[in-house]
Amino acid sequence: MTPPTSPSQNPPPGPDEAADDVPRRIAAGYAFTGPALDLGALLWEGACRPQARVRIPLPMLNRHGLVAGATGTGKTKTLQLIAEQLSAQGVCVFLADVKGDLSGISAPGAPNPKVASRSAEVGQEWTATGFPAEFYALGGLGHGIPVRATVTSFGPVLLAKVLGLNRTQEQSLGLIFHYADGKGLELVDLKDLRAVVAFLTSEEGRAELREIGGLSTATAGVILRSLTAFEAEGAADFFGEPECDTAEFLRSAPDGRGTVSVLELPAVQDRPRLFSTFLMWLLADLFHDLPEVGDLDRPKLVFFFDEAHLLFADASKAFLEAITQTVRLIRSKGVGVFFVTQTPKDVPADVLAQLGNRVQHALRAFTPDDRKALKATVRTFPDSPYDLEELLTGLGTGEAVVTVLSENGAPTPVAATRLRAPESLMGPVDPAELDRAVRESATYGRYAQAVDRESAYERLTAQAGERAAPDAPSRPETHPEAHPGAHPDREPAREPEPEPKPRRRARSEPEDRSVVEQVVGSGVFRSLARSVGTQLGREITRSLFGTARRRR
Repeated sequence: MTPPTSPSQNPPPGPDEAADDVPRRIAAGYAFTGPALDLGALLWEGACRPQARVRIPLPMLNRHGLVAGATGTGKTKTLQLIAEQLSAQGVCVFLADVKGDLSGISAPGAPNPKVASRSAEVGQEWTATGFPAEFYALGGLGHGIPVRATVTSFGPVLLAKVLGLNRTQEQSLGLIFHYADGKGLELVDLKDLRAVVAFLTSEEGRAELREIGGLSTATAGVILRSLTAFEAEGAADFFGEPECDTAEFLRSAPDGRGTVSVLELPAVQDRPRLFSTFLMWLLADLFHDLPEVGDLDRPKLVFFFDEAHLLFADASKAFLEAITQTVRLIRSKGVGVFFVTQTPKDVPADVLAQLGNRVQHALRAFTPDDRKALKATVRTFPDSPYDLEELLTGLGTGEAVVTVLSENGAPTPVAATRLRAPESLMGPVDPAELDRAVRESATYGRYAQAVDRESAYERLTAQAGERAAPDAPSRPETHPEAHPGAHPDREPAREPEPEPKPRRRARSEPEDRSVVEQVVGSGVFRSLARSVGTQLGREITRSLFGTARRRR
């Protein structure tokens, strides 16, 4: 005879209750108490459970993330969805719009049966809403406020990647940058750098080339030819002044919402190495300018790095180390970085390890390489009650596998998710409307017109003209101390002191001369103090990429 059950004993769960235990435990992992972004509703055994919301805690957005998936699986809409909610929470967003279909974030969405069906499935109260946005374009090519960088701020490591230089040539380019800094030669645009390299490879500049040390005439010639070809491709538009101030990306709208800065890239999508490296420069510039703030209740900025595989392709070891360092350290400055690509294997392991939030859309497995990539992706997830290999190949458009960091920093359970519908326009806005928004922007007047002031090219051209004059000295003189063997009976011609370049932003970092001297020798830097206002800023940008370390 079976003894009676005491009131204190719990009866065994019924079949329905047992079936619900797993999704209930998954949903409990996303029941955060603080502010969070709603991604969608839990999927379990093919059914959508709108009461089980899948979310990302707002303070965890600076722990970085990855949005991955095959083409056409909904990655762009996921970016839009996250960007909308960040803006609504007062967080600024930077988006790289490679295909040209993210401009719609500035306009209210259009209701349609698909949107109505999706919002009903996930329990979303959908309201058509536009968000405050600014539009930028590299070098002014396309629709947007022109984004430019000076060559010296861009730095030798990033420029070497754009030019396709090897490691030795990259190091030689770094020496050329240091030489130009030491001689007070402003590298504003590509013709400035080309002029410096041309001078060093000329008959008049060979003595200067020998003084640098470690830079062969042949390597300098390769760099010069690469620069010339780069300019011939139309790249000169991307370098110059006024240089983009990345503080523009941190402005909030009058109503308190965060501004979404959209970098329009369709006009340069045939130059992926260029735009991906430019994105890295923008991120590095933010890294240097922003103060340490520790963990905030919400990030200052979330930066979406689209087509991330282009950044890592053929990257040097030093370049990859710099990216890893940036991602690891920029979190404490209130910036979150999301890489967007097709598979996690596109991202180096050291970088992938820094990404705490994952939204993985469907993967295809048509070839042996696809199967290998699928298995590698599954291994990057925590243990899960799902059969992830089967699930990842069967997800529909707008569905994803999600795991994020909880409010206490622990990974949440893996959750198959049907994502919410963006509330802004899912597609590009009309080009005329986009142009109007750009012209009406408060920042348009600061960057619309390129400025070509006196810099290295003009100074070297003027010196060449002086040498050609009958009474000019027989040897070129950049600085008298650089030519100890000058004619004893002739007073070397002194050029006027260069005017300090207007500072782009205040920088106060001390100079670490000992490290610089190990790179190029102390003699080259005797005139550094005369233009310290700009030189410190330039060296700081380059320090992140391994050519001149400095203490902040």
